[in-house]
Amino acid sequence: MQAIEIQEHARKMLSAHGDRAVVEAAHKAKSYEESGNADEAATWRRIEKALLQMRGPRAS
Repeated sequence: MQAIEIQEHARKMLSAHGDRAVVEAAHKAKSYEESGNADEAATWRRIEKALLQMRGPRAS
């Protein structure tokens, strides 16, 4: 998946899941990792990273 597709998918996840989007992406990545599908897991980790960047730094 190209970077623009990752960003697009991350935006859709954020729209659909709100604050839980990062958790959902991480869960999907872990499921793929456990099933041995490294390519899909890597894609979901990229989506997770994009979501974290969209969220921005946390305030303390």
